[in-house]
Amino acid sequence: MARPRTFDEADVIARAAAVFGTLGFNATSVDDLLNATGLQRGSLYKAFGSKRHLFELVLAQALAPGWTSRPESIDLLIIALKEMAPQDAAIKLLCRAALPEAGDGIAGLLGNRLLHHLD
Repeated sequence: MARPRTFDEADVIARAAAVFGTLGFNATSVDDLLNATGLQRGSLYKAFGSKRHLFELVLAQALAPGWTSRPESIDLLIIALKEMAPQDAAIKLLCRAALPEAGDGIAGLLGNRLLHHLD
């Protein structure tokens, strides 16, 4: 019989989002995620399967309706577009599905956020 989870999945996703948002997908190690979430390696893999799948869950949550008003969601979209969408069809689909909410202002939204990081 499997042991019940002793962590809040929403909390883990939020903590992982902060790490991915700061470091990006490629630079985030599993150890970074373990440190941020407090999970053990086995628990992380059992619950989320992989770093990539955890990022997909983070991105899906970040791109929920209203994402254009949340700077951290825009950061995660930029990371997904730069680092993952070119080779990952599921991530590309999540990104594509979110873009209509931004309408014609998407270029300004993304550009302003990128410039914010240069300040």
